[in-house]
Amino acid sequence: MRPPPEFPPLPALTRAEGEFIDRYLEVLDQIGRINPARGSDTYGALRAAQALASHAGALRDALALMHERGETRIHTATLTRALRVLDGERRAGRVTVPPAPPS
Repeated sequence: MRPPPEFPPLPALTRAEGEFIDRYLEVLDQIGRINPARGSDTYGALRAAQALASHAGALRDALALMHERGETRIHTATLTRALRVLDGERRAGRVTVPPAPPS
């Protein structure tokens, strides 16, 4: 039996930064499900749009908590590494319009 693949470790994050990244990815996932260039049915998009409101509120709360704790800077390099480890590039790709087919 093969061992499970090893994923790169997450960079060291504060609890608030981890919450920020998690909530951001949830919002990104919902927007990707709503994307009319990638979706296939209105019901799935409707459900994602309904969920988006609560996820956006949780993202706002995570950022407010960071600010309240004095975490006034977003450490771009560290959070970018965390997004990559958590498959953020693929998840963000669902938000974009797919490239046009060759003509």
